[in-house]
Amino acid sequence: MNQMQQIETQQRKFKASRDSILSEMKMLKEKRQQSEKTFMPKQRSLQSLEASLHAMESTRESLKAELGTDLLSQLSLEDQRRVDDLNDEIRQLQQDNRQLLNERIKLEGIMTRVETYLNENLRKRLDQVEQELNELRETDGGTMLTATSSELDGINKRIKDTLARSEDLDGLIDKAEIEVKEHAKSMDRWKNVEKEQNDAINHDTKELEKMTNRQGMLLKKKEECMKKIRELGSLPQEAFEKYQTLTLKQLFRKLEQCNTELKKYSHVNKKALDQFVNFSEQKEKLIKRQEELDRGHKSIMELMNVLELRKYEAIQLTFKQVSKNFSEVFQKLVPGGKATLVMKKGDAEGGQSQDEGEGGTDSEKGSGSQSSVPSVDQFTGVGIRVSFTGKQGEMREMQQLSGGQKSLVALALIFAIQKCDPAPFYLFDEIDQALDAQHRKAVSDMIVELAGHAQFITTTFRPELLESADKFYGVKFRNKVSHIDVISAEQAKDFVEDDTTHG
Repeated sequence: MNQMQQIETQQRKFKASRDSILSEMKMLKEKRQQSEKTFMPKQRSLQSLEASLHAMESTRESLKAELGTDLLSQLSLEDQRRVDDLNDEIRQLQQDNRQLLNERIKLEGIMTRVETYLNENLRKRLDQVEQELNELRETDGGTMLTATSSELDGINKRIKDTLARSEDLDGLIDKAEIEVKEHAKSMDRWKNVEKEQNDAINHDTKELEKMTNRQGMLLKKKEECMKKIRELGSLPQEAFEKYQTLTLKQLFRKLEQCNTELKKYSHVNKKALDQFVNFSEQKEKLIKRQEELDRGHKSIMELMNVLELRKYEAIQLTFKQVSKNFSEVFQKLVPGGKATLVMKKGDAEGGQSQDEGEGGTDSEKGSGSQSSVPSVDQFTGVGIRVSFTGKQGEMREMQQLSGGQKSLVALALIFAIQKCDPAPFYLFDEIDQALDAQHRKAVSDMIVELAGHAQFITTTFRPELLESADKFYGVKFRNKVSHIDVISAEQAKDFVEDDTTHG
C-alpha cells in the first residue's frame, strides 16, 4: 500500500509538472508569436528604409550631376523654378530624416524590451524547465515527456532564430543610421549650394533693378525727344535724304543756324496745319455720326407710329365689335329697346371730354386733322346709353337706371364681350334677383343660346333659369355646415316654389 501511494504521489507530481511544462510551452508559443509579429513590422520598416535610401541616393546623384554644371551669371525663370524644387526636396529629406530617427528609436525600444524580457524571464524559466525535464528524465516520464522535450528544443531553436534575426535587424539599423548621416551631410552641402544660388539671385535682382531704372530713364528721354520732334511739325521727305550724309558736328552747326532763323518766326503757330487736319477729320466723323443718329431716330419714329396705329386700329375694331354685339344682345333681352356703347374722349389737356358714337368717324376725322397718326391717349373711357322703349329721345345713362335695369344692361355687356372674346365658363350669382319674369325668361334664353360655346353656372331662387338648366345642385345648411347634393329638376322646382311661398 505504501508503494502504491508513493507511485500515485509521484504520478500526481508528474502530472503537475507536465501541466506546468505545458503552460510554460504555451507561454513560450505566445512569446514566439509576439516575436514574429514584432519581426514583420521591423522587416517592413527595413524595406521602407531601403526604399527611402534608394530615393535619397538617386536624389544625391541628380544633385551631384547638377553640381557639376556651371552656374550662369543670371538665372532664368526655369533656374528659379529649379531652385524652388531643390528647396522642396531639402524639406522632404529633412522630413524623411526625422521619420527614420523616430523609427530607429521605436525599434531600439522594442528590441530593448524584448531582450530584457528574454534575459530576465524566458532564460530563467528555460533553465527551470530544463532542470525539471532532467529530473523527469531520471524518472519514468514516459512518451509525453519525450514529446515535450522535443517541442521545447524546437522552441529554443526558434528563439535562437529570432535572436539571429534581431541581430540582423540591429545591423541593418546601424547601416541605415550611417546612410542617414551621409544624407544629412549631403543635405548640408546642398543647403550651401542653395545659399550660393540665392546670393547669386539677389545679385542678379539688384542688377535687373538697375537696368530697369536705366531703361525707364531712357524711355523718358525718348519721349521727350519725340515730343520735341512733334513740336517741330511735319518735315518733307527730302529733308531726311539731304542731311543723311552730314556729320554730327555739321548737323549741330546746321541746327544752330536753323534755331537762329526760327527765332525770327516765333510768333507763327507751327502746329496750325496739323490742327487743321485733325479738326477736319473730327468734323467729318461728327457729320457721319449725326447722319447715323438721324437715320436711327427716323426708323424709331416710324416704328412708334406703326405701333400706335396698330393699337388705335385694335381698339377701334374691338369697340365696334363689342358695341354691335351689345346692341344685338340688348334688343334680344329687351324687345323694342335700344342700347349703344359710347367711346369717351378728352382733349390734349384733359380739361373737357366728349363722346364718340358707335362708328367713331368724328374722332378719326379730328385726329387726322391734327396728326397723320391717331393717338389712343384721346380715349378716356366707355359709356352706355340705353332706351327700354326704343325712342331716341329717351336714351339714358347708367346713373339714371334702376337696379333691375342696371343688372340687365350689365348682363347684356357681359354677353356681348363673350361673343367677341369667349371664356371657357361663367359663374353668375343670383343675376335674376332684381329682374321681372319677362326679363328673367329673356336672360335664360340668351344663356341657352350661348351655352354651346361656354359653360354657365348660376345660382337662383327663380324658376325661369331652371327650365333651361342641364344639371341641378342643391345647397343645404346643416349643423352649421353647407352640403352640396345633386338633385333632380322636380326637386329644384319644389325648392324654388317653397322658397317663393315662404319668402
